[in-house]
Amino acid sequence: MSEIDLEDFLNTHGQLLAAVEELSEEQLTWKPSPQVWSVQEVVSHLVDHSFVISFRIRDILAGTSAQLPAFNQDAWVSGQYSNRGRISDILDAFHGILEYNSLLVGRLSDEELEKTGINFKGETVSVKAIIQGFTRHVHGHLGQIERIKQAQALV
Repeated sequence: MSEIDLEDFLNTHGQLLAAVEELSEEQLTWKPSPQVWSVQEVVSHLVDHSFVISFRIRDILAGTSAQLPAFNQDAWVSGQYSNRGRISDILDAFHGILEYNSLLVGRLSDEELEKTGINFKGETVSVKAIIQGFTRHVHGHLGQIERIKQAQALV
């Protein structure tokens, strides 16, 4: 497995900023259909995912043997009314959690990065894999944001 690229991890915030910087409030909250997320809801989901991976990493480091939690992402997004908020607040939260997690990860030894837990699918995952997976997850959602923007342009 490749090393953790903390710079790539931290750059996810800048990539999100760039993806939304020119969008109006209407564009941020536009949805092609009720069951599809808006750009703002996608970013809000990434904050939720940040909370979840924060817990998972700390649970592994604490040596907890309980299965790492899953979360119902659609219910979390719809239940918090993200489109009624401000994108700047959502991005600030994302950045704060990202920075805090990067400080923790930067202090970990190679041995600690290899510590594992059991995810909600029953798979063994390491702290390193969780961080790498989060970065890939953000990159995937950046693609989703671009597709939403393209769909708006067609309307």
